[in-house]
Amino acid sequence: MKNAMSKKFRWSSMLSIIAVSLLTLFASAAVQARKDDMDVDRLTNNLNQLAADPNLGIYAQADQALARDAINQLTQASSHDRPHALYIAQRRVDQAKAAAQLQASQRQVNQLDQENAQLQLERSRIDATAAQQQLDIQRMQYQIAQQETMRLQAQGQAAADQAAQAKAEADQARRLAAAQSKVAAAARHQADLAAKAAKALRSQMQDQSSGGGK
Repeated sequence: MKNAMSKKFRWSSMLSIIAVSLLTLFASAAVQARKDDMDVDRLTNNLNQLAADPNLGIYAQADQALARDAINQLTQASSHDRPHALYIAQRRVDQAKAAAQLQASQRQVNQLDQENAQLQLERSRIDATAAQQQLDIQRMQYQIAQQETMRLQAQGQAAADQAAQAKAEADQARRLAAAQSKVAAAARHQADLAAKAAKALRSQMQDQSSGGGK
């Protein structure tokens, strides 16, 4: 009787141990399943946030597709392959985000380069326009200087012509004065001769008058 009760007790204890072990195993599996679901949810949310980002979502489409495929493989991985699949999925998601950020940065750099090139082109156009305007101003100044030179030359020629005319008039005046002087001298000489002749005639007439009276 005691042996039967002892066997029954041992069997009951073994069943209890087995039941506890199974419960522990099921609980551990449930916890692991919940953890697995949390990893998948986390990676999926991270990838969805990247895809929905208005600044980054349009970039690295191929990397995003590889990351989503890695997450799908993670959901189907066995417990033995899961750590490696989780590592690959995590790296794929990180790589997709990094690639999107890099491509966005490269596009910004390209835009800045294009804007800088446009600014350089506009600056070159402005410089060319300024140089043309400066050349036009110099040409205008040269034309004004030429016109001023021609005006001064014309004034100089007019002054020279006036000086030559004045000299000619002065020479003519001197010649006329000399001629008039000669005429005046001749007239004075004739007047002297006439005066002398008249004096001689009066003297002769007086002599004749005096002789007749005797």
